[in-house]
Amino acid sequence: MRYKLLLLFIFISCLCVQAQEKITGVQILTSGGKRADSVFISLLRGPDTRVVFIPTAASSLRSDAGVIWTPGEEENKKEFTSELLKRFKLNAITILHTRDPKEANTEEFTRALRNADAVWISSGNAGRFMAAYKGTLTEKELSRLLERGGIIGGESAGAIVQGQYTIRGNPDKPVLMAKGSEAGLGLLKHIAVNPHLTAQKRENELVTIIDQYPELTGIGIDDDTGLLISNGIAEVFGAGRVAIYDNKKHASGWYYWLKPGEKFDVVKLKQVSK
Repeated sequence: MRYKLLLLFIFISCLCVQAQEKITGVQILTSGGKRADSVFISLLRGPDTRVVFIPTAASSLRSDAGVIWTPGEEENKKEFTSELLKRFKLNAITILHTRDPKEANTEEFTRALRNADAVWISSGNAGRFMAAYKGTLTEKELSRLLERGGIIGGESAGAIVQGQYTIRGNPDKPVLMAKGSEAGLGLLKHIAVNPHLTAQKRENELVTIIDQYPELTGIGIDDDTGLLISNGIAEVFGAGRVAIYDNKKHASGWYYWLKPGEKFDVVKLKQVSK
């Protein structure tokens, strides 16, 4: 009996070691900006890295050169794609887009994700993105990309959807908690992300969310600022700050600030000591 227990202990120990050694991917959460692009580019293996760009959250997108493109339309797509290649310093890029969950749930649609090294999710409307991809094979392939050590970056809505909860709103309206449409991709468990925090006067929106869902931790991101997440640790980069909403009273209110270079454990949901 003791021998069997010893074998069981060794087996479990081996599984734990394998789990600890398992390579996980890297995530970028940002409100947008050149600094975030530079961080993303620094993670790539060069111009031949297989990158997928998902513009589904946007009704239209404008490149740095002023090219306006509406996802799903051919007009200006070639010019916009050319601008994407310049933006991310790539030789080729795959644009993946649909508004149809049935299409998003097919092997053909998700083939590019299975072959991808990295994904960038655009700004726009987080609810629009989740309406297309929640519960589909696309959602599963994004998780699998991280599991095999890939990279997922997202700006604005592309940061929001990486969390467990999808927050929507703007400075002129109350926070939107749309019943039945609140789930994000869940790439970050028990986390709700709110970009453009100070510029759009959204500091109190996550307070409302955490009051209603105390199991969540809120992350608010200033403009030209972001988090680089690797091995469960998020490090702040950029020109602004990141606010952490933990449902506890702090000097600044129901949240505390992290400056560039400071870190947060997204698994244990607490600041990493310096």
